[in-house]
Amino acid sequence: MQKSYRAPNPGDKRQWFLIDAKGLPLGRLAVVVANKLRAKDLPTFDPSVDAGAFVVVTNAALVKLTGKKEEQKEYQRYSGYRDGLKRFSAATMRATHPDRMIKEAVWGMLPKNTIARKMMTRLKVFAGAEHAHAAQKPVEITL
Repeated sequence: MQKSYRAPNPGDKRQWFLIDAKGLPLGRLAVVVANKLRAKDLPTFDPSVDAGAFVVVTNAALVKLTGKKEEQKEYQRYSGYRDGLKRFSAATMRATHPDRMIKEAVWGMLPKNTIARKMMTRLKVFAGAEHAHAAQKPVEITL
């Protein structure tokens, strides 16, 4: 008989992780972040239990895109109105909202449900090297 694991209590402390995105490929960074948010690296992983950690990503503006993705990759947003579709190249997105590049890549790797929407609130992305979560003493991860 397989042993069942204890679900985390609401009072349990979640871990904090810090990842420096400088020079890392966007997709490989997003895989690590998504796995930390889902707690897939823990032996107690259960897809229906939200037991993931907080992840702080710094230097989002310096993330690497391979090949010709800087000019060819397109992001799109839809306002909900007619003719409300807007398309941006990755270079434009990096210049205006570099944090959205990482958030959209991570969102694409999570299941589309209420637990994933809650996980995305624990992802903190900063364009520069400074972040506002030093008081939580995040553990730095090197990739």
